[in-house]
Amino acid sequence: MPANSSLRTRFERGLAAPICLTWELTYACNLACTHCLSSSGRRDPKELSTDEAKALIDEIAAMQIFYVNIGGGEPMIRRDFFELVEHAVRRQVGVKFSTNGTRIDERAAKRLASIDYLDIQISIDGADAATSDRIRGVGSYDAARRAMDHLKAANFGPFKISVVMTRDSIEQLDQFEALARFYGAELRLTRLRPSGRGVDVWEELHPTLEQNRRLYRWLLERPKVLTGDSFFHLSALGESLEGLNLCGAGRVVCLIDPVGEVYACPFVIHDEFKAGNVRDAGFAAVWTNSELFRSLREPGSAGACTSCGAYDACRGGCMAAKFFTGLEMTDPDPECVFGHGETALRAKRVNLRPTPSPDHSRRVPVTLSSR
Repeated sequence: MPANSSLRTRFERGLAAPICLTWELTYACNLACTHCLSSSGRRDPKELSTDEAKALIDEIAAMQIFYVNIGGGEPMIRRDFFELVEHAVRRQVGVKFSTNGTRIDERAAKRLASIDYLDIQISIDGADAATSDRIRGVGSYDAARRAMDHLKAANFGPFKISVVMTRDSIEQLDQFEALARFYGAELRLTRLRPSGRGVDVWEELHPTLEQNRRLYRWLLERPKVLTGDSFFHLSALGESLEGLNLCGAGRVVCLIDPVGEVYACPFVIHDEFKAGNVRDAGFAAVWTNSELFRSLREPGSAGACTSCGAYDACRGGCMAAKFFTGLEMTDPDPECVFGHGETALRAKRVNLRPTPSPDHSRRVPVTLSSR
């Protein structure tokens, strides 16, 4: 449900522990999605060891963080993936992990179905292979569908189908809804951010103003479609969408990357938003004592949005979307529903934008063979 003003104020000031902790287990990935937030592909040799990862899980449990979002890269590439997931569940930390599905065969699906407190998100970026494979690589859609088939056959339960909204995928909303219904799955839609490799494709892939308005109306009619608060900038159009409707960076959300670096948000993997490393003093110390997080928890200025009557609804939009398009934090969201972000971008004539870091992209294209 939409957060009321007092609850939102409390969240903006930060909590004792994040309510949404994302942990990228590895930068290794067997795909090369054009919009990858973390520019994944090659494993970082400094990634946390199994023992370090288990110690981090123990600390997460001690902080009473009840679940963690695991991603990558492709998390199932790590040889200790099941060992870490099962350790988390034993410590009563639920796991939600995002996967491209390529490692979920019949055997893996049965093992996944046997684990309690586990939630799975299968990523596709089109309701058909032609649309999705343009983003994720040839053969990726069929691999994801095979994974869904295996999970359904193993009676895993209502896994999630996760889709990034692009100019192409946003035209297939009803088809995604039908696909989720076919599998008894939940549909989760997320916003395309100009982060990671997404910086290079954002201009051509991000939805138009008209498409975003259409998406807003579609979501209002379907409150059970999950969004993870991706589209709170659309709430400026009137009725608030489901969720907190605020930027939770460093307040209620953060990211731990494969080498232990802690960032304010999964969408701003950049040195400017790095808060510390869990290897130095542990995660709790970073969350509690980081100067970056303390500054983010201070009341912010509406900036250029001061005169807009919709500011209380959209809170100025997404920090990452602004940063990686070259805007200031006090500027409107680049996808402001009233067009103010587009005006700000034109006025700045931005030619040099921040470069996401680090980049672990593969140097050669990836193609999956059909099976």
